[in-house]
Amino acid sequence: MSFTKGDLLTRTRKLVNGLAKVKPVWLKAMEKSPPAVFPRAEKKVERICLPEDAYINKFYKKHPESLHEDPINIRDFDPTPSRIFGCRVLELKEHGTEYRLQKKAKKKAYKRLKEIARIRGTKPPPNPYPSAVKQIQAEEKRYVHDRFFNPRILEIADKLKDQQAAEMQDRGRPGGF
Repeated sequence: MSFTKGDLLTRTRKLVNGLAKVKPVWLKAMEKSPPAVFPRAEKKVERICLPEDAYINKFYKKHPESLHEDPINIRDFDPTPSRIFGCRVLELKEHGTEYRLQKKAKKKAYKRLKEIARIRGTKPPPNPYPSAVKQIQAEEKRYVHDRFFNPRILEIADKLKDQQAAEMQDRGRPGGF
């Protein structure tokens, strides 16, 4: 048994009983009402692991610079970007199977619509369930078309090209910044 084990009361008792110290005045009062003893862990405390921790580690492996940018602030209620990433991955994994089943059902329904149109001899309807990329492209198609065919936008683009060419010429001159 080590001399350093125990709390203040037991250490002082050992010193007094071993005649290494004079009995202090407070010892009698402390023996009558000893301080609270907190339980200690009998075995090694297990590390707390959350489900998203694996994805957080992958995030830090891919983006090691964010280790220093994302310190954990205990007083902060906002999670770090890495934790947001981990939670988002878990959320997508949960809903991934549902999404695939919905997508399969939509494809099957559209396939049936095309079959019905072929049987009737009519033109098949447009896909009511296009991919997200195709939806975005359809929304932006007008702007892309304007970029190449709208005279006002072509005029603005020509002005920008002329300004850029003038800046490039200015850079080539000596003494110019």
